[in-house]
Amino acid sequence: MPSVTFALEDGVKQEVTSKPWINWSEVAREEAEKEVRRAADLEEALRIVSKSKLTMKDAMELGGEIKLAMHKSLKERLKES
Repeated sequence: MPSVTFALEDGVKQEVTSKPWINWSEVAREEAEKEVRRAADLEEALRIVSKSKLTMKDAMELGGEIKLAMHKSLKERLKES
């Protein structure tokens, strides 16, 4: 498996070395994997959105309608409780 080296500010480096029970390689690996998945999800969302004919105005109106519907639904749930 390839390795990666990166720089840390002195204060962070001191904190890292003061906690040897933490597997910092595993922490870095997990966070890198999360970031790769997030980037892939964003790329997919941008690919989907790029084909959309929805305008910003349409999106804002739709968002407003959704917020009102959610508000109404939650208000009814509170009445039932």
